[in-house]
Amino acid sequence: MPASKLSATAEHPIEGFRTLVLPSAPHRPIHLYLPTDYQPKYAYPVVVLWHADGSREEEAMRWVPRLSRRNYLAVCIRGPVLGGVRGDGCPVFGWGRRADALTAAAVRYVAAHYHVRSDGVYLLGVGEGGTAAYRFARAYPDLVAGVAALNSQLPMVRGPIARLRVLIAHGATNMRWPLIEARRSARRLAAAGADVHFQRYPTSHRLHPDMLRDANRWIMTAVTGKSQSE
Repeated sequence: MPASKLSATAEHPIEGFRTLVLPSAPHRPIHLYLPTDYQPKYAYPVVVLWHADGSREEEAMRWVPRLSRRNYLAVCIRGPVLGGVRGDGCPVFGWGRRADALTAAAVRYVAAHYHVRSDGVYLLGVGEGGTAAYRFARAYPDLVAGVAALNSQLPMVRGPIARLRVLIAHGATNMRWPLIEARRSARRLAAAGADVHFQRYPTSHRLHPDMLRDANRWIMTAVTGKSQSE
């Protein structure tokens, strides 16, 4: 039985989300976004988006058009840890302290069924999602080129990370994870060999409108080797 509900063979699939169901986790749907004017012969970068704790994958899906409707294949996955139920009765999820093996399976599935760049998998996480994305990059270094951590607390650096690109985008008045701690994380990552870009925004722990725009520019600059114009 096929593992996917979507067709990967259409010449020009319509822009939007498709749902993948991998046999290893049938109750955790994976949502794959195909960009505007999708070209099967073009090698796309892949961006995996990680929602914050106390949310679910639909939040990350709303970020995708704000990041870019054209540049990426985007993957949105539900966190593995049940985090309770919202007031409307909808369950919410988190990531826990371990890297998520289903994410690795999803990235490999997309790479096997679509034309993607071998050096072009980036993770973008907000809040606890950024922390989990960083842990995933450390656990699966051969899969990940870079991590964009938006208003996130990064775990302690363990060992050299010379190949990893990291964007830290942080709110100046973030009281959950203060700006000074984000700067310390940036210095530790750079000392360990990561290529770190740090940027502050006039916001608290909430997502600033410019964060996704700047994350898009940062990823595309890394992918193309050219600075992206305003």
